[in-house]
Amino acid sequence: MVRGLFPGSFDPIHYGHIDIARRAARIFDELIIAVYDRPLKNLLFMPGERLSLVRTTFENDPNIKVIGYRGLTVDVCRANHAQVIVRGLRVFSDFEYEFRMALANHRLAPDIDVVALITNEEHTFLSSTTVREIASLGGDVSSMVPEHVAQALRRRFVELGEGHNIVPQASLRD
Repeated sequence: MVRGLFPGSFDPIHYGHIDIARRAARIFDELIIAVYDRPLKNLLFMPGERLSLVRTTFENDPNIKVIGYRGLTVDVCRANHAQVIVRGLRVFSDFEYEFRMALANHRLAPDIDVVALITNEEHTFLSSTTVREIASLGGDVSSMVPEHVAQALRRRFVELGEGHNIVPQASLRD
């Protein structure tokens, strides 16, 4: 059995992530989506909320399992008997980052391979940061995320109210 592990913060999960996960699930016998609980960035959703959103997204996908994790991704791979780390590439700048991470992971665990899937063209602009910013400004993200995620985003920004500082300033406000 070949098992892949797709790690990320998924804050929030969007159609780009979903595309990569479902395509990887066709390649591997089992895909584990691993939701990282302590990334070095501002989070909109707590780890349990992100896990719930991801689990709901894939509840009808029989060979996709969702777990939370902390620590090194290669350690999570070993603990879950995953032989492959799955990553997604959207644009050229992703390649450099993913290449460096793959080399570091290979240094830590030469027995674990990295497979990078290139996103479908329709999702190349998508990032969790973009989704968060559009949602924070009251924009319609229904073409970017499943409905349960769009609802969670609306609720979160109502809870935060005006003046929240979760989403970094970007050009969409201009």
